[in-house]
Amino acid sequence: MPRVWRFCHIRKLPSSSKLIERKHLQPVLLTHEQTIRAAATCSGVGLHSGAPVSLRILPAPAGTGIVFRRTDLDGFEIEASGRNVARVSYATSLMKKGVLISTTEHLLSALIGVGIDNAIIELDNLELPILDGSALPFVEMIQKAGVRRQRKARKYLRIVREIELREGDKFIAVYPADTYSVSYSINFPHPLIGKQKFGVQLTNGNYLRELARARTFGFLHDADAMRQQGLIRGASTENAIVLTKDELLNPPLRYADEFVRHKVLDLIGDLALIGRQILGSVVADRAGHAMHTALVSRILRDKSYWEETQLDEDTHEPALAVQAGATA
Repeated sequence: MPRVWRFCHIRKLPSSSKLIERKHLQPVLLTHEQTIRAAATCSGVGLHSGAPVSLRILPAPAGTGIVFRRTDLDGFEIEASGRNVARVSYATSLMKKGVLISTTEHLLSALIGVGIDNAIIELDNLELPILDGSALPFVEMIQKAGVRRQRKARKYLRIVREIELREGDKFIAVYPADTYSVSYSINFPHPLIGKQKFGVQLTNGNYLRELARARTFGFLHDADAMRQQGLIRGASTENAIVLTKDELLNPPLRYADEFVRHKVLDLIGDLALIGRQILGSVVADRAGHAMHTALVSRILRDKSYWEETQLDEDTHEPALAVQAGATA
């Protein structure tokens, strides 16, 4: 068997068994914005670049949103916004004035999962660390640092009319709803994957229980060709599920349907580029990063699809729209 998957060192993070159950870090619909309480750090390698990178998540004032900062480039900042989306083939990357931040989706997904609205993400290279290939290490970092509620009321982007995008057999849509839910279908011609479908409502800690541990995956027979394209140079059996033509190279799976759950995790991270958590029901079928970010662009471009909403302090139910068509 050719040695196409390399092993790399990943700094161990605390066990999730206790952290994952902490009730105050299980966001339902929040009335106020939140930030991380203290700095959280990690280091590893980029999945595609293979380059070593250190990352810090820092608290940020209310209204900041999520901002990436390249400390190796004089602190250049790139906002986590659909307007800055660059390459979206095998990962979601951001670019501003020629400066790139690559493979953002797992961290952005984790921030949505634990309810962080505002943070500065410092990194000293172009690609975020892949860590174990899931969002769990990022979730654990944030949980260990703590979450702080801020005074500013959180504003949601409520979908008011459906949006559907199709490309061949690929499909993605979002429909009006009073909560945030995601449903995904995949179909891979592999005996361990095949057709899978998974849906989740992002309330009551469901992200932490149902999605955070789901890892990215790849096929051993594709590895050489992808490396020749400058991809997966940091991939290994420590940070991805690796499949041969008929079996799993590094069992066991963390969920029986871990493959489709990771697609849901990715989609949540990509939709974070809207700049606000949405109130809507998202449905995807074999979509991928390009379609995820195309949906983000459509939403940001056409304000008739949504309205800005905040929650009633007492009921935690969506209040009347505070400003229809406000800038996200």
